[in-house]
Amino acid sequence: MKALRYYAPEDVRLEEIAEPDCAPDEIKLRVRNCSTCGTDVKIRHNGHQNLTPPRTLGHEIAGEIVEVGAAVRERFGGDWRVGDRAQVIAAVPCGECHECGKGWMAVCRNQTSVGYQYDGGFAEYMIVPAQVLKVNGLNRIPDTVGYDEASAAEPFACAINAQELLGIEPGDTVVIFGAGPIGCMHTRIARGVHACGPVYLIDVNADRLKLSAHAVQPDEVINAAEVDAVQRVLELTGGRGADVIITATAANITQEQAIAMAARNGRISFFGGLPKTDPTITCDSNVVHYRQLHIHGANGSAPEHNRRALDYIATGRVPVRDLITHRLPLAQALDAFDIVERGEAIKVTIEP
Repeated sequence: MKALRYYAPEDVRLEEIAEPDCAPDEIKLRVRNCSTCGTDVKIRHNGHQNLTPPRTLGHEIAGEIVEVGAAVRERFGGDWRVGDRAQVIAAVPCGECHECGKGWMAVCRNQTSVGYQYDGGFAEYMIVPAQVLKVNGLNRIPDTVGYDEASAAEPFACAINAQELLGIEPGDTVVIFGAGPIGCMHTRIARGVHACGPVYLIDVNADRLKLSAHAVQPDEVINAAEVDAVQRVLELTGGRGADVIITATAANITQEQAIAMAARNGRISFFGGLPKTDPTITCDSNVVHYRQLHIHGANGSAPEHNRRALDYIATGRVPVRDLITHRLPLAQALDAFDIVERGEAIKVTIEP
């Protein structure tokens, strides 16, 4: 079968490899869609500390079951059958540590990941490992949800996790830094799930702002390359600032600006991680103190967030199909990475 394999930074190859065998405690999928994200681009250029080469990449996965291991039902329950449609979690908790016991599976200290420690979905077939099944991380795709939409459930789940921590209330003013696919999903979740008030979308890429604004219709777009984003948000809110700010980008300045534009009792999500070579920001602690700000990290998702994402898609509360702007075959997977890197798409999916 064909698979996109990582060997080293700048060495990612589309290869013919043996089709994987399914162990008794595993499930085998025919991958139908595996979508791309900025993390795939980072791995291509820089690798990752948790990724042991050679490794098949891809972690936003939906497919059709073609084999169920003989021990799966006895060990993990469920009624999986050949032909079932399923979505796979990416971040895999251990289910046993203190954090998992507290229900904090998104920050499991022993977390592993599909496409890192396990071969991922940029392939014609893949194995769903026993650890995924152990934590109920294989999710049935609702009949009304396509494989393409289901592959978007994983990043969607990450956004759900972040917003769950923010306590968004009806009518809240929400600012989102980053007009990529995650910024679009954050916009739709804040509106469709939390009934927020106005949403202001900020980016420095005018073309990406235009593309995303056409899709999700924020109340205003702010090009931070042309105007002072903090000043503009203060103007739009009558000087009060934003109730909720989500930094869905890996830019230090956006985290500093988020603090500066937050209203009293404002909630901030540092959703996008910063480069490991430059992970610090300047924070006016008195602003945090006197405005009583709440600053949250947001790291991945738990299996439950993935199930909730599929439900929101199925019920139409948060549509995602129109956010998938490019569909490419596996043979063009590296072209997909280039499109993502240039910011020419909202969401790119691979159809092996």
